[in-house]
Amino acid sequence: MASTLLYRLISDQLAGTPAPFIHPERRLSAGRSRSPAILLCCFLGMAAVFSVRLIPIASAQNVPPPMVSFLQARRVVFLGNSITYSGEYVELLETCVRSRFPESRVEFLDLGLPSETVSGMSEPGHAGGAFPRPDLHERLGRVLEKTKPDLIVACYGMNDGIYYPFSDERFQRFKDGVRRLRERAAAAGAKVIHVTPPTFDPVPLKGRALPAGLAEYRSPYQGYNEVLDRYSEWLLAQRAQGWEVVDAHGPMNLFLAEHRRTDPNFMLARDGVHANVQGHWLIAREILRYLGAPDEIVSSDDADALVQTIPHGAEILKLVQQRQHLLKDAWLTYVGHVRPGMNKGKPLTEAEREAGELDRKIRAFAEGKKNR
Repeated sequence: MASTLLYRLISDQLAGTPAPFIHPERRLSAGRSRSPAILLCCFLGMAAVFSVRLIPIASAQNVPPPMVSFLQARRVVFLGNSITYSGEYVELLETCVRSRFPESRVEFLDLGLPSETVSGMSEPGHAGGAFPRPDLHERLGRVLEKTKPDLIVACYGMNDGIYYPFSDERFQRFKDGVRRLRERAAAAGAKVIHVTPPTFDPVPLKGRALPAGLAEYRSPYQGYNEVLDRYSEWLLAQRAQGWEVVDAHGPMNLFLAEHRRTDPNFMLARDGVHANVQGHWLIAREILRYLGAPDEIVSSDDADALVQTIPHGAEILKLVQQRQHLLKDAWLTYVGHVRPGMNKGKPLTEAEREAGELDRKIRAFAEGKKNR
């Protein structure tokens, strides 16, 4: 009962509403004395809850609900392919959240795996025939068991059409894989936020993209972004079913088209697939927009606005990058996967110890900003 009341107090505080911690009719009468032991236990109970959750109560009074979900989470796990593994958008997102809410102890864990799909599909000759694409569902059970996430941010789709023209069968496999991800996450008590896939751009491939009508594609289909358009439209349509979906694909399409008008060589990915720094910022920006970040950040076309609006922003971002690079390989190895050629990283206990030191430095910079 006490833990339930404490949880309600925290939730109501985050929502900006007064917490009915004790109903008037349940208060002790003025003539009855309160046991010091009971009062001490109540105080220690509250202290224990706040020390475990460490939710930024004062900062969260006017925070949009999606951001509150992040602040309430103990651990946010990012799942996806090589774009997520590269991780620049995760680093920018973490820098913003941790600098604005230094009291929060939410952990951002990047478990993106290169080549991976949520559909379980792989094209013939992937990686020169060395290995098929990994299937998220081969490792998802271990991810959920070992990381115990409160929140999952999942960005799939780029690899799931296997760079072929649109196919109803492949599309269905994608939809089935996404739904299965949601079902397994829900069973483990984790909420899922989906991110639509980044843009595919055939221009940087300079004629190596292939036309429609072939039996096999050893290079990407030139119209593959239209396939991703349909995958993204389906994900966005699931908002009507209560899904949380961030649209990175549409804004990236628009950004690329606008800049291509004045600069025919402008690109968001040198190989048409793997987003550059600019592309990663656009992904991060749309997630931040969903979370309710201020206009001076989400109206910017590059990450400079984020770094410049944060005292010690460059230092915090650098430390976040070091922390993410240290942890991702260690955690991927600890969880286990079937993709060859990955760095094993440091043993997880060693990586987490070093990450803890970086974490303290990040918090010191962030709290210095807060106290100015």
